[in-house]
Amino acid sequence: TFYCFVRLCLDKILLQCVLQSRTLSGADAINALRPFYFAVHPDFFGQHPKEREVNENSLKRLNGYLENLQKPGFRSFKPTPLTFYVREREPNSSNVQESFSASGFRAVSFTLHTRDLLSTVLDILNSCSLSTEHVQNLNVNSQPHKEEKSTVNRPIKWDKTYYSFTGFKDPEEELEQAQRVETTLMSWLDDNEASAVKKLKKSLPLRKELERLKIELSDELQLSDIRWQRSWGIAHRCSQLHSLGRLVQQRPEILENVKGRTVVFTDRSGMSAAGHIMLGTMDVHHHWTKIFERLPNYYKLQKRLLLLEDRISQLLGGIQVIYIEELQPLLTLEEYFETLNSFYNKLRDSRLPFHPRSLRGLQMILESDRYAPSLHEFGHFMIPTICDPAALQWFIFAKAQEARENLRRKEEMMITERELINTSTERFSLDRLYKEPSVSSAQMIDCCKRLLEESLPYLQGMHLCVSHFYSVLQDGDLCIPWNWK
Repeated sequence: TFYCFVRLCLDKILLQCVLQSRTLSGADAINALRPFYFAVHPDFFGQHPKEREVNENSLKRLNGYLENLQKPGFRSFKPTPLTFYVREREPNSSNVQESFSASGFRAVSFTLHTRDLLSTVLDILNSCSLSTEHVQNLNVNSQPHKEEKSTVNRPIKWDKTYYSFTGFKDPEEELEQAQRVETTLMSWLDDNEASAVKKLKKSLPLRKELERLKIELSDELQLSDIRWQRSWGIAHRCSQLHSLGRLVQQRPEILENVKGRTVVFTDRSGMSAAGHIMLGTMDVHHHWTKIFERLPNYYKLQKRLLLLEDRISQLLGGIQVIYIEELQPLLTLEEYFETLNSFYNKLRDSRLPFHPRSLRGLQMILESDRYAPSLHEFGHFMIPTICDPAALQWFIFAKAQEARENLRRKEEMMITERELINTSTERFSLDRLYKEPSVSSAQMIDCCKRLLEESLPYLQGMHLCVSHFYSVLQDGDLCIPWNWK
């Protein structure tokens, strides 16, 4: 038994040494990270818009880190904090430091400070509690890179006594100290302002082109608005509007029913639960044409949906059924109708004794991924479609007064938020100040109040996005966390 134990320990040490002596190519790194990408890919978080957006932003920053690792001669690495929502296969994990949700995923935060692909891959997999056994089977180079073979550019590694005797700074110690220092808003702006300005200037012609195309198409089709579900780059958005413009020229007759509507470029085509026309960015004109041809049928279904909402409202004492795009997954009209219809049939059969109009002025949204009702800080009830009617009745009665108070606070909060955004935009001469949907009004208010206490000349003429992480977008937008230090 002792021999087996020693042999196992030696095997582990040998494997670690072998891994450390090998180098990964970019393709190898992608293959090694497949389990990670499968666990965090935004497409698997369609029912959770906040978590999806966090993973999208973190993947952008991770990809930038991996790209820098592969640049010849790149040596300037900064610690990169990342947060991912990881799909959980075994919810009963023993790791108490990880926060689990009832939706089947957990939040994992870690900081990358490795200087080679192999160490980075192993760091990511270990941080997310994913297996690293498959990494040893990759066909990676057993020889170091050419630049590592060369002794000309290899830095000399002196003994610690050299630095204490000469008074020179130890680069390794400086790196460790930099990793321990938390990123501040000022230091980050110092390091990234030049890059953001360069990208912003480069994007200005495309931004003007995007605005021109949007105004022309909105006027020509008499649209209420044109939106994008996700934060695609300016060039991508222009391309989508050009495609819609070509379709208008080729088939003007099919666009007669879009007056007063909102067009949303998203991942799939159809009509959304909010009544917006969805154009899938991966679909060709043929698919878009079919959507426009089906609009009369969509409008009929929408009328049935509104009638269904009224019937549910009558059964629940006048409470209003609403759909909030920012807080709910992007559902098609058909999906939302089925959800409402199922919930209505359950309520109708239960015959709950709500007094007519007793809950008038209150609001509720239906959610398919919850098991217990809750009250949102904005005052609307979040009701699971599978909620027990008796439990629902008790919960609404118990929380009705609190819900009304929250609704009143919501109006005050929205006014405060708008005022602070306008004041901050003017104070710092920003071209634009906005937030990601996953940032709440309370978080935005806190962020703006603290910004107004600072002197920030860097921000003049910039586009500033309040998010959960630091990053510079491809078109020059500066993203800062709402709880910046």
